[in-house]
Amino acid sequence: MRKATLSHRLRRKIRSRDSAFHPRNINYKWWLLGNIMVGTFMAVLDSTIVNVALPKIMTSFGVGIDKIEWVSTAYMLAMAVMLPTAGWMADKFGYKRLYFLGMLFFTLGSLLCGMSGNEDMLIIARVIQGFGAGTIQPLGMAIISREFPPQQRGVALGFWAIAAAASISFGPLIGGYLVDNFNWALIFDVNVPVGIIGMVATIIIQTEYKNKRIRKFDIVGFISATIFLPVLLYALSQGNAETNSEGWSAPYILLCFAISLIGMTVFITQELTVKEPLLDLRLLTNRNFGICSLIMLMFSIGMFGSTFLLPLYLQNSLGYTALQAGAVFLPVGIIQGIMSPTSGFLTTKVNPKWILLTGIAMLAFSFYINSSFSFLTERGYIMFGLYIRGFAMGIIFTPLSTISLSQISKDKMAQASGVSNTIRQIGGSLGVAILTTVLTSRVTYHNELYSEALNPNAPAYQQVQSGLQHFAQKQIDSSPSIAGQQGKALLISHIGKQAYIQGVDDDFLLVAVLTIIGGIPAFALRKRKENV
Repeated sequence: MRKATLSHRLRRKIRSRDSAFHPRNINYKWWLLGNIMVGTFMAVLDSTIVNVALPKIMTSFGVGIDKIEWVSTAYMLAMAVMLPTAGWMADKFGYKRLYFLGMLFFTLGSLLCGMSGNEDMLIIARVIQGFGAGTIQPLGMAIISREFPPQQRGVALGFWAIAAAASISFGPLIGGYLVDNFNWALIFDVNVPVGIIGMVATIIIQTEYKNKRIRKFDIVGFISATIFLPVLLYALSQGNAETNSEGWSAPYILLCFAISLIGMTVFITQELTVKEPLLDLRLLTNRNFGICSLIMLMFSIGMFGSTFLLPLYLQNSLGYTALQAGAVFLPVGIIQGIMSPTSGFLTTKVNPKWILLTGIAMLAFSFYINSSFSFLTERGYIMFGLYIRGFAMGIIFTPLSTISLSQISKDKMAQASGVSNTIRQIGGSLGVAILTTVLTSRVTYHNELYSEALNPNAPAYQQVQSGLQHFAQKQIDSSPSIAGQQGKALLISHIGKQAYIQGVDDDFLLVAVLTIIGGIPAFALRKRKENV
């Protein structure tokens, strides 16, 4: 009884009018912003930190890229499924309570990831992580949008984006250091203490908020979304898989596409016709919100897909260590962190549409630069493209978020946030799945093309083969017959490496084109009118 009384007194003291944690205190919303940034940092961190560890995880479990991509895809997919549900659950059970549970699930999932003994256990643990992150992100954005007035919202969202930028900068760097010097499992274990700090901060800082009007849960929308997204991504990932000898015409692939199409049709029909949808797709009829959602989809395909692809190229083609591959992302996040609040301030002074268009053009250009990689590409050239990408991402996200929510009423803010974040995660999942599929098919294509071009009777071929045989004799001290076989093996290895790099280049060219196409609708954006 005495302990309960002391606990009650402590809560009253924390919530006193003189406390910075009282909702009416002028500093409360800034403390709240800091609390939300911790959760955002964690959620985005695990979208980036794992990428530099994928080659080591592939080696550790003895699996190929078609299997290991699910370590990234499962996380984003779980987020995409959870994002629309989080808004309804927060309205019913309270934003603080659900935000805390999201942190708890994410921390537990991180602990289980570090304990995984095979790829299937790791993927399941990543799903648990994704459920937590899928709760944290939309609620964070909705809480900030609710607590900050329209004239401060752009700046607040800009500072909130710093958390994401910090994850992009330090996530791969921290992950690379842990993978090179310790074990890949530690990239998940580092989330545990941060998660505990975030949960404690949530208990102390946040006050509970519940929506007075609770919507009916859309069970049909939830089930159909849960079916069509995973099945679609599974079909995309298995189309060119090594275990699938029949390719895209395999019966189970065609069945998966059919199930996904039916599920998507049911989902869209349900969300557009039911009175209280799980994901209010009718918000997409708002001109600015609909256009920004389309831009976000295309933007996410390139952003998540390229972040997944680049570490694989650096480590598999250029021989970078995990730490070296992670270090290249450091300037990206720093530049993005500087530009996010700057662009947030600029959106209050000039039409944010032009800031957005500038960022999209720069992002597409950075992808185009990456489409000319080779096995001789120097670090300076790689970093040049990443500098541009960091600047572009820094000036895209804040005006995009500000414009998309500018004509959305406060009572629809949580739903709009759920739609926006779901589309972003769907784009990220599609980006990883599509680029992996395209990479596999293009590597096979270039391998066959280069192999057909080899003519054993051609003078050039004989000259190269003789040089490689001489190299094997001198450097490896092999006999002439064995050196001849080793020379052929070196030549085949070089062809395989070149085919892989050409496949990577094709992927980057694809996302450059998709980014440009996705930016065209931005010209139709109207000048914002602040919601009240």
